[in-house]
Amino acid sequence: MFTGIIEQTGTLVSLTDRGGVRRITVEAPGIASRLREGDSLGVSGVCLTALDPDPTYFHADLAQETIDRTSLGSLAPGAKVNLELPTAAGSPLGGHVVQGHVDGTGELRSLEPLVPRSSPGFDRQTTDWTLKVRVPENVRQWMVQKGSVAVEGISLTIAGFDGEEIAIAILPLTYWRTNLHTLDVGAPVNVEADVLVKLAAMQMQAEKKSTFDLTEAWLVANGY
Repeated sequence: MFTGIIEQTGTLVSLTDRGGVRRITVEAPGIASRLREGDSLGVSGVCLTALDPDPTYFHADLAQETIDRTSLGSLAPGAKVNLELPTAAGSPLGGHVVQGHVDGTGELRSLEPLVPRSSPGFDRQTTDWTLKVRVPENVRQWMVQKGSVAVEGISLTIAGFDGEEIAIAILPLTYWRTNLHTLDVGAPVNVEADVLVKLAAMQMQAEKKSTFDLTEAWLVANGY
C-alpha cells in the first residue's frame, strides 16, 4: 500500500521487450539503493516489483495488463517517473490509501499558474498551479468533489469536476518535486480512484440489486 506522497523522481533509461513482457530500467539514486530483489514500489502510480537493484538503478517487468492500462509502456527514455516505497504498517498516512492499481490513463489538459505569467509578481518557484485532467470514462463515476484521487501516483484533492475533467490545485512543492512540471499538454497520466469511494459505490450497487431481487420465495424463506 502507498499513500501518494512521492519521495523522488527517477529517470527512465530504457524499455526492452523480453518474450512477452517489457522490462524498464530506471535511474533512481537514493531509492534504488534501498531496494531488494522482489520489493514493491510505486512508479508513477503503478505498483511494480523491483528486479536487479543496485545503488543507482532498478529494473521492473511490465505485464500486458500494465502496458494496456497505464502510460508506462509508452514512455520514452529520459522521461521522469514518480517513485514511492510502500508505507510501513503503523506509519502515518500522509495522503490517502493508494493501491498502485491504476484504473486507466487520463489526459493532461492544462497545468497553469494561478498568477498569470505576464504578471510582475509571477515566480515559477513559488506560485500555485491548477491542473486539469480529462478522466477516462470508466473512472468518472468515482470522481467526487473534495475527494481524493491519485494522478501519476500523487495523492491529490479534486477541487472541481464537470463530468469529464477534474480540476486540482497544485502546490509549488508538488509541482517541482514530482514529474508534473515535465509533462506536456496532451500527455497521458495514470489515474487511480479512491478505493474507499469505489467500495462505497459497490456497496450501494449491491443494496440496490438486493432490492430489485426481492421475491415472494425470498420473503417466505426468511420468515416474512
